[in-house]
Amino acid sequence: MSDAAQSTAAEVRAAAEAVKTALDRHLAAVERRSGEDDPAVYEAFNQLAAAAEVYDELLYDRYDEVTPFEIPGAEDALPPYAGPEEPNALSVLIRRDYAVAEPQRLLTQAQRIEAAEGEDGAPASGTVHGALGLLFGEFEPDEIASRHKEFGLEEGDSTLWVTAADEPAEPGEWLEAPFEQVDPQQVVCRFDVSAVFDDEIDDVDDEDDEDTDGLDGDLDEDEDLEPLDADRR
Repeated sequence: MSDAAQSTAAEVRAAAEAVKTALDRHLAAVERRSGEDDPAVYEAFNQLAAAAEVYDELLYDRYDEVTPFEIPGAEDALPPYAGPEEPNALSVLIRRDYAVAEPQRLLTQAQRIEAAEGEDGAPASGTVHGALGLLFGEFEPDEIASRHKEFGLEEGDSTLWVTAADEPAEPGEWLEAPFEQVDPQQVVCRFDVSAVFDDEIDDVDDEDDEDTDGLDGDLDEDEDLEPLDADRR
């Protein structure tokens, strides 16, 4: 941002006041909430997040400073739960991604499965897609997840969603399109695993390492370091 468009001190102050107002509204909504997934709390949370983001941007633009808070954006959160209060049924939707990192190891494992089963005819283990079919036909998905390296696979992202329903689905009702009718407002909880989160942690660690670079060079050779206080952070 150019100097001509730089935020003014008054704009930063106004943004700070907006955060205070949004914070008060959020607390009031929490105190008055009617349940764990009160839409008013959800709305107040989003308003607080938006106000904090604006303040953080203006603060950095004007003073080259940031806040110590990291509030997830509304797009990162699930919508408020609108499912049954006392679900009589649930669905667990799981997606796990893998890369075929070592095809030969996968093919070897598939050949062992075929040999143990003593099947005649053209071996399915001769192709990667055939080997995958044998692998997932022989082992449970959880066992493959825990032994993926043995099978030449490399873990990617994974997610697990638990959704609630009033009644169980009829047999065969959703088999043709099992993942097309997921209502985010029926999601009770979700658990995500991704290397993206590891990268965020690594970025923070790298910044900390950069902050400490050059400290040794600033010390005199005969200068002793003072011990740090035990509670200093």
